[in-house]
This record gives sequence, structure tokens and C-alpha cells, in this order.
Amino acid sequence: MNGAAAPQIVVLGAGFGALSTVRSLRQQGCTAPITLVAPRAELHYLPGIIWIPSGLRTRADLVVPLDNFFARMNVRHHLASVTGLSDDGRVVHTSAGELANDALVIASGARFIRKLPGIEHAITPCEGIDAAERIRDRLRQMSGGTIAVGFGANPNEPSAVRGGPMFEFLFGIDRQLRREGRRERFQLVFFNPSQQPGARLGSRTVARLLAMMAQRGIQTHLGHKMVRFEADRVVTEGGEFAADLILFMPGLTGPAWLEQSSLPRSPGGLIAADAGCRVPQLERVYVVGDSGSFPGPDWMPKQAHMADLQAEAAARNLLSELAGQPGTQGFKVELLCIIDALEEGTLVLRTERRQIVLPPTRLMHWAKRSFERRYLARYR
Repeated sequence: MNGAAAPQIVVLGAGFGALSTVRSLRQQGCTAPITLVAPRAELHYLPGIIWIPSGLRTRADLVVPLDNFFARMNVRHHLASVTGLSDDGRVVHTSAGELANDALVIASGARFIRKLPGIEHAITPCEGIDAAERIRDRLRQMSGGTIAVGFGANPNEPSAVRGGPMFEFLFGIDRQLRREGRRERFQLVFFNPSQQPGARLGSRTVARLLAMMAQRGIQTHLGHKMVRFEADRVVTEGGEFAADLILFMPGLTGPAWLEQSSLPRSPGGLIAADAGCRVPQLERVYVVGDSGSFPGPDWMPKQAHMADLQAEAAARNLLSELAGQPGTQGFKVELLCIIDALEEGTLVLRTERRQIVLPPTRLMHWAKRSFERRYLARYR
């Protein structure tokens, strides 16, 4: 950048990708002004919502005020929602006015595809803490019945799916009901349009998950495209079954404000990006996390760990561009998670070279809790 004025960097979002971008910029010595656009100065730690139904976590445990973090990072918080972009990304339109920038990082997340008829009868857990609290309250009210748990996909974007948390809700609810001594009054059904649900986790992981369902008496309804939900049932092309509570995670697409921009989009409606997280044909515009569609294997996950890896690459390349140098940093494609079952967890690791899935142990459950504590300490 030429001229005496410091470049203005704008980051959209207050989730994992956005906050990791801010941290990475500052860790690499960036002193330029950073403005973060988000409707609230809070991080909602959504991986922890799996423990809300059982009472292991509450809202207070998972909402982290960001005022101290913003002060430490010298970040200006623009309290608003994004409504669009113009001038090839140089102007951000928000509900509280326009923001000009010299460099832009988009990390505003994705939205769920809510086109399935009757989807209002289902709870989508990862919509936030409110949804997890609804699940908690419904479970408390139920004396028995059928609980259906499933997830769908974006047919035009293989990677735009978040199935892992649904396995955690499924196994967590099973364990919770057993703890409460009332599992025999409930039927749990896992449904998915694929015969191999969660295939991006790896074939060994899928086999283990299905075996865990069989061991726990969880029924499956697999390989049938979903048709609709009703207030008391799930209807698929392969039949229907009664359900007193439906938990369903749809596939993902880009944020709604993309309609008010000229950003290039993937077939699935996400923001197109290259291997360095750059938006093609635009200068100093980057995307990280769930908002983006990135080159790589079709099992590339939509998860916080992946967003963190992309944020570091985007920050390095952005700073190189601002310095007049080409940004050459790529990001590692790695699926790393612990599928928790309330008292034990299953470690899953997948890279382009290997796949690892370990048997469930109590150690992995406590490792997941320890990671949460250490991760949130960065922002408290």
C-alpha cells in the first residue's frame, strides 16, 4: 500500500475464524487499525452446546464477552450486522452504516438451508445456545417417546455439512437418559439420506459409529432422501416413522447478505476462494471458515479447527499483500475432532495421508473439556 496512512483492515464476524484472524494478525506484528463487524461483542462457543441438555454446560459457561479481548488486541468493534459489499469489497454495508477498508477478511459464517417442508417442526442444534436449551427443556418435559436425530447436506457442495455434532447429541442423549434411569421409555432413531452417514470422517469412523448405535439400541433409517417433517413424524422416500422430538442439521450455504454483493460463489452458494483463502479476481479480500468454498478433498470439514487453520493462512497472505509481496501461504487440510458421548469420547483424525479413529475412552471426554477451557482462556 502506498501513502502515509495506515491500511484499514476489516474483519467480518465474531466466531472462530474471525477471532483467530485477529489474533494471527497481531501475533505477526500487524499494528494497522482493525475493525471487527459483528452484532454482539461475544463469542458463543458452539462446540459446548452438546452438553447443555444434560446440564454439564449452561449459557453462562459458553458465552464469552469480548470487550477485554478487543482492548488487548486494539480492535474497534463495529456493532452491526453486515448487509452487503460494494466496490469489489472495499466498502462494507452494515446496519449501522458503511465501512471503507484496504483489506477485508470475511468470516461471518454460513446459514442453514431451511427448504425442507415442515422443517419448522425440527430443532437445528447448531443454530445456537437457544436451540440447545430448547432440546434440554423438551427432554425434561418428555416422559417417553421417539427422538429422531439426523442431518442433511448441500447437494451442490459436498463439504457444506456439519454432521459431527449430531452424532454427539445422539450419543449424549442416549447416555443422559440412561443416567436418569428412563432410557427404556424412549426410542432413538438416527436418520440420514446416505447409507454411510458421516463419510467425510472416514470409512473406519462410520463403521465404528454405526456399531456404537447398534450397541446402544439406537435404530437407524439410512439411505432414503428426506421428503418432509410433520409435527409427529419424519417422512422419507423410503418410508416414514413417528417422532415426538426431531433434531435435524440441514446443509450449509452462504450468508444471506451475499445476495447484496458481487462476490464469486461456488455451486453451493458459498464464497469462492483459492488455496490461500483469497477471493479470486479481488484484491485483498479473503474468506475463512464456513463462509468459504475452498479447493481440496471433498471431506474437508466445516469445523472450528479448520477455520483456525484458514485464518492463519489468510492473515499471513493479507500482510504480505499489504507489504507489496505475493502471499504464498496455504493451509493444512485436517479433520480433527472428539465425538463426545457425555462420559467418553472418540478421537477422529483425518489428513490426506492418514485416518485415525480411536475407541471411545473417558480420557478423550476430559481432553475435550480441557481443550474448551484452554481455548476460551484466550478470549476471557
